[in-house]
Amino acid sequence: MQRRKLGNLEVSSLGLGCMGLSFGYGPAADRKESITLIRAAVERGITFFDTAEIYGPFTNEELVGEALEPFKGQVVIATKFGGQIGPGKGPMDLDSRPEHIKEVAEASLKRLRVDSIDLFYQHRVDPNVPIEDVAGAVKELIGEGKVKHFGLSEAGARTIRRAHAVQPVAAVQSEYSLWYRALEQEVLPTLEELGIGLVPFGPLGKGFLTGAIDDSTQFAPGDFRNILPRFTPDARKANRALVDAIAAIAARLHVTSAQLALAWLLAKKPWIVPIPGTRKLERLVENAGAAAITLTRKDLEAIDAAAGQVAVQGARYPEPFEKLTGR
Repeated sequence: MQRRKLGNLEVSSLGLGCMGLSFGYGPAADRKESITLIRAAVERGITFFDTAEIYGPFTNEELVGEALEPFKGQVVIATKFGGQIGPGKGPMDLDSRPEHIKEVAEASLKRLRVDSIDLFYQHRVDPNVPIEDVAGAVKELIGEGKVKHFGLSEAGARTIRRAHAVQPVAAVQSEYSLWYRALEQEVLPTLEELGIGLVPFGPLGKGFLTGAIDDSTQFAPGDFRNILPRFTPDARKANRALVDAIAAIAARLHVTSAQLALAWLLAKKPWIVPIPGTRKLERLVENAGAAAITLTRKDLEAIDAAAGQVAVQGARYPEPFEKLTGR
């Protein structure tokens, strides 16, 4: 698999988002099967793996650490700080105080079984802590050799600039796909100007762009799509038009809808590295195949034209959660 640069950090052109193995999509997957899947990704040339302390919490980092321990020095692991974890705490409870960042780093190093965290993201911008203080804390960790690169997740352009002025940002992780393109207005131009990479999560629209989900699909208890406005039955029914448009172009090019959606992202910029997640080996193989697909300018124009005819229905998050993004 070809490689790409996130700032100065070199990774495979596609990564693996590991969250769904432990968190967010119903009960956790079988641990042994998950380890086998992660190691199968390495065998297929994937060197970039994404996790976070909050996934589980903690269990996803432990899983990734165990799975990738035999490949030390060969892979890049990204993890995240910035949440409060404990009784009564939820995804809207943030804590990016410098002392907390350092505590999280020490704990993540142990769970990941590494000597240094390759990429350490702030999971969400904390309005109570100046981003300069956050960047400064990570800069100190880099100086101590405990972290190699600094990242931000779901941050707005102004915050990215302020953080980058203190400690160079290697990558910004944010949702970006054919059905969520808000980054194109301000964030993408900012990243290009500053030489920062983009790591799109949800590159397959949390599974919707694959065509496997329709208005009758039932999600498991604990699957966070149950609370997303974009995944109500009515929204899914309306948004099927986008899926059908993607499927028609994919069929013409003899690729799957998932491969087309990933290839579209890869063709946008050479510093974009999507991190699709899956629990199934066949989907991992399918997704990895997208890295070998070359879309022509005519293909890209056709995809953009088709997507532009569909007004996606439903917000991607409930309003309180959406307020945590784009700061």
